[in-house]
Amino acid sequence: MLASALGKSAPAPVEVDEPVAPEPVDPAQQRCGYVAIVGKPNVGKSTLLNALVGQKISITSRKAQTTRHRITGYRTVGANQFVFVDTPGFQTRHGNALNRALNKTVLGAVADVDLILFVVEAGHFQPGDAKVMELLPDNVPVILLANKFDLVHRRGDLAPWLKSMQEKRAFAEFVPMSAKTPRDIQRLFAICEKYLPQQAWMHDPEELTDRSERFMAAEMVREKLFRLTGDELPYTSTVVIDKFEDEGTLKRIAATIVVEREGHKGMVIGEKGEKLKRIGTEARQELEKIWDCKVFLELWVKVRSGWADDDARVRSFGYE
Repeated sequence: MLASALGKSAPAPVEVDEPVAPEPVDPAQQRCGYVAIVGKPNVGKSTLLNALVGQKISITSRKAQTTRHRITGYRTVGANQFVFVDTPGFQTRHGNALNRALNKTVLGAVADVDLILFVVEAGHFQPGDAKVMELLPDNVPVILLANKFDLVHRRGDLAPWLKSMQEKRAFAEFVPMSAKTPRDIQRLFAICEKYLPQQAWMHDPEELTDRSERFMAAEMVREKLFRLTGDELPYTSTVVIDKFEDEGTLKRIAATIVVEREGHKGMVIGEKGEKLKRIGTEARQELEKIWDCKVFLELWVKVRSGWADDDARVRSFGYE
């Protein structure tokens, strides 16, 4: 195709080796297991999951309580298949119906896994971290993952901190790292693989997540909503997909942003609708990048007062 476009005088195209399919792995040599990623809000759990899977499947923002669902991501490396489970940050500040549902998700995720990555910010251990640590079962190995290690200016200061952490719990291992550093991610795979039980893979090695495209669309809109409204908008705002249709190479999506107060609606829409337009544009561009197709995204904003305190409404919005 390239040669014909350039004409006969074009130089001969460079031959490129076709990608070689990975060698099949004998099921008797395969390892596969569940690895839960837990920690308080805003320690980098979703960034870590995305790096481990190799693609964005969990949204991120500076706002606490961004992750609200148990999101499972898969990564097959050699003979090992890792089933990573990202969890919401355990909520201690508010006892509403939404937070009760989020905490139930966390407890369910750590109940039946082969390994737990307990993510804390390197050099820090706050009451929220302690609360999460209390929930970790004694019969599952726990790796203390000191994330954001690249932000520590004086590495020597970590020695007394690590000693204090080892006194709090008998961790299987201590891993200082940055979820944004590919070398650290590869090192983490090598550390975790020995904890996987020897058993056949549970998923196709090409699969990345158990979450649907409809779910990903709602999450991407919510990410842009939080990123573009900052701390002005309460975290209880959510997104509901009203329509999701495939039309050949186009995905047509209609979604509603649900807020709790009329004043919040104005924050989301912005002056002359500019904020809502930007939320939609950035979400659409992100989805097109992930799916490699065209996306038509239509957004609406509705007020549902007190929905986060209503158990039935919380369940109707997809929070179990």
